[in-house]
Amino acid sequence: MARPSEGSPTVFLVLRRMRAPLIVLILIFAISVFGLTLIPGRDAAGQPMRMGFFDAFYFMSYTATTIGYGEIPHPFTGAQRLWVTATIYLTVIGWAYAIGSLLTLIRDRAFREALARRRFTATVKRLREPFLLVVGYGQTGQLLGHALDALGRRMVVIDNMPEHIDTLDIDLYYSDIPGLVADAANPHTLGVAGLEHPACEGVVALTDNDEVNLTVAMTAALIRPGLPVIARTVSPAIEHRMHAFGSPTVVNPFDRYGDHLRLALHAPSAYLMMSWLVREEGAEMPVPGRPPASGRWVVCGFGRFGHKLTEDLRADGHEVTVIDLHPDPEHGLTLIEGDAVEPSVLAEADLRTASGFVAGTDNDATNLSLVAAARKTNPSLFIGARQNRPANAPLFAAMEIDWLLVPAEMAAREIYARLSTPMLWHFLQQMPELGEDWAAETLDRMRAHCGSHLGALWKVTLSEHEAPSLQPWLHAGILLGDLMRSPHERDRRLDAVPLMLKRDGETVLGPADDVMLEAGDQLLLVGRTWSRRALLDTMSNRVVAEYVLSGRDVPAGWLWQRVSRRIPTEVSGGDSPGRSSDDR
Repeated sequence: MARPSEGSPTVFLVLRRMRAPLIVLILIFAISVFGLTLIPGRDAAGQPMRMGFFDAFYFMSYTATTIGYGEIPHPFTGAQRLWVTATIYLTVIGWAYAIGSLLTLIRDRAFREALARRRFTATVKRLREPFLLVVGYGQTGQLLGHALDALGRRMVVIDNMPEHIDTLDIDLYYSDIPGLVADAANPHTLGVAGLEHPACEGVVALTDNDEVNLTVAMTAALIRPGLPVIARTVSPAIEHRMHAFGSPTVVNPFDRYGDHLRLALHAPSAYLMMSWLVREEGAEMPVPGRPPASGRWVVCGFGRFGHKLTEDLRADGHEVTVIDLHPDPEHGLTLIEGDAVEPSVLAEADLRTASGFVAGTDNDATNLSLVAAARKTNPSLFIGARQNRPANAPLFAAMEIDWLLVPAEMAAREIYARLSTPMLWHFLQQMPELGEDWAAETLDRMRAHCGSHLGALWKVTLSEHEAPSLQPWLHAGILLGDLMRSPHERDRRLDAVPLMLKRDGETVLGPADDVMLEAGDQLLLVGRTWSRRALLDTMSNRVVAEYVLSGRDVPAGWLWQRVSRRIPTEVSGGDSPGRSSDDR
């Protein structure tokens, strides 16, 4: 995809733009040298002589570059000095022309783009650690970029807006992020950005153009089959077309808004846990808001967002009244045609008898005015609104809206949850099925171990590679509660909560302490950073594992283990843990 013939456009651009100035300089230099060889001079004895080509070339070289060593090999005659005087002014004109052309070239947009592309391509080729190819660096891309950078994940960014790429140099990132201003709809651009690079571990399409995101997903599926692809879209038709190429992960913030609204209506604790876990480490626990009310809802704006929200509300058994300038007729739906900002149109919706109101147009000023008018009519309304531009965040915050949709933030948080810890997303998808009581109990456990700020989220695999010290014990079985003991004081429990256990494709959410662990199990945990380090010690250090799982203090040194006859447990077959090889 990255064609070799286009690997160095900068060189060809310089040669093309500087062709005329270089030809002028060469001609001036050649005429000057040739003239010096033709004009007769005199040697030290006063005899006539002609300057050779080498001496003439040498003289013109330092004269044209203003160094000026003097007249060689002998003092010049009047004719020679006259010729040199003329050539000096010619070379000055030639250099002025060349330097002016060079400055013009440096300021040329095409040259700067070619230079940036060359530098970008070289940087991407030098990457040796896994990286994500992020297409689109708007609000969603910036939010996701900072979150992933905090995890130590490398990225390569493409965007068609120069100001977006410029922020890569201004924003505080731990690592340098290569960025390119280019059209991602061109497959060649994706090739230059490293789509075929062996270290590319995934593609994230976040542009505000669904067609471009579709093209990116299609290109990745055709060029790198099997490469993970995450794409954002707000169009169900585009989502369907994306799934025709492989199995990309499609994120639709409009779709998620209705799902989260229904979850908050029926299981507020489950929603609170979901909204907390998709944030970055250290995020403060969200304050429980006023739950959505049951009854009739009024939705202003019947575009893509309005259609999806109305569908979710009706599926949940709510009556919905829609206000739009040109609403599409739909069976069983109350439609009011007109501009909702007109008091007479809004009065037809009878907000005094409604329980919920959503301002969902694509204009922030309209949405804010609608919220103000609705709240004035019925102060007890549950208010939802859509924020389209990030610059208007302070205005929406001042309105104290019950349920605010910021598509960029919602998409960024979901993608972050999928990329940071893949098991987390499976947990969030299955968690609501366990009910409100289970979610409330798990939230209490998280608060008890993590406090009001979200701890680290991590996954461990009880394999020989990640947990070598546990392998002798796993053959006989380890209780989850025993594994969660502190390596410094085994009677104390680690400040960590197991959220999910995965074994052979089957998952157990919120596993209890009496669950028996087996080799190859995967655990998703949330807890304090020190607990993560402590669990890592237990999994990797046989001496620590011996103390945590059996209470036996075993010397760390091999020699002292033999002298004291206290050797770490070697469990195999049906042996029971807790006995050393010498004990047997």
